[in-house]
Amino acid sequence: MDGELFPRERTEITPGAVHVPDWLGPGRQRELLDACRDWARPPAGLRTVRTPGGGTMTARQVCLGLHWYPYAYARTAVDGDGAPVKPMPDWLAELGREAVVAAYGHPDPDADPAADPAAYAYDIALINFYDGDSRMGMHRDAEEKSGAPVVSLSLGDTCVFRFGNTASRGRPYQDVRLRSGDLFVFGGPARLAYHGVPKVLPGTAPPGLGLSGRLNITLRVGGLGGAPD
Repeated sequence: MDGELFPRERTEITPGAVHVPDWLGPGRQRELLDACRDWARPPAGLRTVRTPGGGTMTARQVCLGLHWYPYAYARTAVDGDGAPVKPMPDWLAELGREAVVAAYGHPDPDADPAADPAAYAYDIALINFYDGDSRMGMHRDAEEKSGAPVVSLSLGDTCVFRFGNTASRGRPYQDVRLRSGDLFVFGGPARLAYHGVPKVLPGTAPPGLGLSGRLNITLRVGGLGGAPD
């Protein structure tokens, strides 16, 4: 944000987990928001996620590539209208690869070709919409077979993002404020760390964006092959 006393800088929160502030400029944020609004329309649009215990998630969700439901993937919106999931756009998959490069840099392909960010085939996007009262409990992204880093992009209101450890939902954890345009990537030793959103700060979105609430676009590599229908 312009005029800040202390500019926000790229920070490694823990090995493998990197926060890159202001990675998406205003124009790219608006483009991504327009795309999210298209994806949220039916069929297989924005839905309320119900947990196996009968509860509901307060953040609503739409999926691309494969449809996530607690706790698996399918090719159709099995807990929604049953329609085929919308495809993962090539440009969004490329954005995921660019994000990993921004977070980690270019590794030496001769040392570890499998670690080259350009090789990551991002094929799943989970888009969560948070209003002012929405939360996300501590959880792990553990349904994917691939160990590729998870890419998280923020639009709209600032949130408190709690990034924890791989052993439990409790401490130690760190709270990071994610603003509109921020990037957060976690992979390697942090790939299966517990994380959540305990708080959204209403009214903090950039005035020119035209969004009330928060959108989080999470990109993943499934590596699932024959996902169930």
